[in-house]
Amino acid sequence: MEILLADSTPDRSIEALTALGHRCRLEPTLDGDSLGAALGDVDALVVRSTPVSSEALAGAGQLSLVVRAGAGVNTIDVDAASRLGIFVSNVPGRNAIAVAELTLGLLLAIDRRIADNVADLRSGVWAKKEYSRAQGLHGRSIGIVGLGNIGMAVAKRAQAFGMSVLSLDRDRPSDVAETIRSLGIDLVPDLHTLAKSVDILTLHVPGGSETAGLVDASVLDALGPDGILLNTSRGDVVDEAALIASLDNGLRAGLDVFADEPESGSSHIASPVAGHPNVVGTHHIGASTEQAQRAVADGVVEVLHAFTLGEIRNCVNLETAQLGNAVLRVRHYDRVGVLAHILAVLRNNDLSVKQMQNQVFLGSTAAVAVIRVAGELTPQVIAEVEAGDHVIAVTVPRSSG
Repeated sequence: MEILLADSTPDRSIEALTALGHRCRLEPTLDGDSLGAALGDVDALVVRSTPVSSEALAGAGQLSLVVRAGAGVNTIDVDAASRLGIFVSNVPGRNAIAVAELTLGLLLAIDRRIADNVADLRSGVWAKKEYSRAQGLHGRSIGIVGLGNIGMAVAKRAQAFGMSVLSLDRDRPSDVAETIRSLGIDLVPDLHTLAKSVDILTLHVPGGSETAGLVDASVLDALGPDGILLNTSRGDVVDEAALIASLDNGLRAGLDVFADEPESGSSHIASPVAGHPNVVGTHHIGASTEQAQRAVADGVVEVLHAFTLGEIRNCVNLETAQLGNAVLRVRHYDRVGVLAHILAVLRNNDLSVKQMQNQVFLGSTAAVAVIRVAGELTPQVIAEVEAGDHVIAVTVPRSSG
């Protein structure tokens, strides 16, 4: 594949991809405006912070895959990619430990006022009496909003400090629910109840329209003036106007992200939140450890190589719901032309294929095609499919057709 890497990339990743036969173009100076012109002959695009707009995607006729070197895809126009049939994949979980470590670091810095200690010492001020007042973390409660890879990593580290962990009661896969039970995480029904029940509230949710302003004035009021807010997810998850009012009232916050943070790595930030005396802030560095970057880079290589083998890993824009109203199951011999015959029958009968999977059995003698269609699977359609060469049997589940 022709792969464009639009952000700085470790040499080990380029070497690994080249060894696998891919052609790599490293262009870390590209931005949202110049990206589109560079996509003409590209099969796959890898980005970290470079925005990928609908305009950039529109002119990329050969582009099949966009990989976000990280978890969040809010800088990519996923809807536009979906309309154009371009896969968007991410690399989730590889930087979870790094973000969790920073989250606990911010909490410790707030509780022990580490940044203020350092500032005074560097200016020659000795204020042991002032800085000897700290509550400590043992026995306190922390509420985690978002129990994904990062949230789970935070939970384990918070428990190591002797903290009790709470989160939101949500529908989750059985294995995740079992992990929550085994860790002893208490679940509450809603965000306001969670904020009211804990000393510390930490945010680990993706950005986007569904989470924008999630933590508003009512949530901050529930947390109270003695509480601590931690945000290492996305700046727009918090209503910053409401946050400033709460900070003025005594709330303390540890923030790695801000709603108006610069896009470039070196710039000026004019943020009343970042400059507030009750905020301990960092420069959106949650995932920026060497360990995390190596893990993410390795994950990107795995996603790209799997794609060349026909496997789509960590795709965020494929329809997960079952589409269509009828299911056709065809057992057949693994021969050339069988699937073409089936699809021709469906086309000739105005049946739209919504989802399809063909699985080959051991020995590569037989296979089964499971096809979800929109329309009616009449006896005539079934008979036409059955009449094809190398078709063993056709079944339609009783709830279909």
